[in-house]
Amino acid sequence: MFEYSLKDGEILVEIAHKAIKEYVLHGEIIDIKREFPALPQHLLEKRGAFVTLTINDELRGCIGIPLPIQPLVEAVRDMAISAATEDYRFIPVSESEVDEIQIEISILTLPRELKLENKEEAPRKIKVGRDGLIIESDWQRGLLLPQVAVEENWNEEEFLDHACIKAGLHEGCWKKKETKILTFQAIIFSEDKKGKVKMILPEE
Repeated sequence: MFEYSLKDGEILVEIAHKAIKEYVLHGEIIDIKREFPALPQHLLEKRGAFVTLTINDELRGCIGIPLPIQPLVEAVRDMAISAATEDYRFIPVSESEVDEIQIEISILTLPRELKLENKEEAPRKIKVGRDGLIIESDWQRGLLLPQVAVEENWNEEEFLDHACIKAGLHEGCWKKKETKILTFQAIIFSEDKKGKVKMILPEE
């Protein structure tokens, strides 16, 4: 698991806010090196990341990249803009909403496939509060962040079922031999309505 500080989270949340504001109000993509010239080196390392937007505790957008293909600060910037403007479930964030948004950033570990002889054992190999899930079958793919199962009060089997549904598959698809189950963990930085950021670490 990576090591980050609360200060790192505050920087990342600030980047996300600035990225959304500049893009929604002016159509501009911020230059991170210019706007944040003294970033610590570990925030420039490539990481998978998701950005979740809420307004008054209601989801307003969530988009991310599970694999470490971009420097973390760039992934946060780009996913923040995408969550605000490209989540198909919502209309784009309006100018009047920009200052109402709360940001949650999830920094992901590299997903690892859960290899099991008997797929029925899967619920015993994952843990709600620690693991996120990716379900893959042919070209279909669904990802749920670790905090989703906690927020929805799902047990491990329900979590697996909902990951299948997210992939556009049926409940219980995780039991099939050809279905891939991948797990990952996340460090989460979550902002409240007053703009205070807290850090949430995976359960052991």
